[in-house]
Amino acid sequence: MDIIIKGRNNNIAQVHSDDLIITNVQSALDLMATVNYEAGCNRIIINKTAVAEEFFKLSTCLAGEILQKFANYHVKLAIVGDYSGYTSKPLKDFIYESNNGKDFYFVSTVDEALEKLSRE
Repeated sequence: MDIIIKGRNNNIAQVHSDDLIITNVQSALDLMATVNYEAGCNRIIINKTAVAEEFFKLSTCLAGEILQKFANYHVKLAIVGDYSGYTSKPLKDFIYESNNGKDFYFVSTVDEALEKLSRE
């Protein structure tokens, strides 16, 4: 896992990995702790390919549990990827609501993630 510091104030960590990083609640907590320790950031950009597919099946409750941990620890998250292949209306609604909030974003580019996470 590689962490690159980005953002206007060097406060956003972009995490790169060829492996799955977020597979369950504990792995999400580990990611937050690692990024905080190694980069001192509380805003994270991660590729969708590093997130387990179960996250995007809302019936597993994994997304809710993980995003609740991020909220509890005041960490903002942007997941970059292509979401056009998903047909689930609840997932599309979830993505829409998240993107209109202040903490979690499902975006298609790193630039879009940087823009959203740079908001105060």
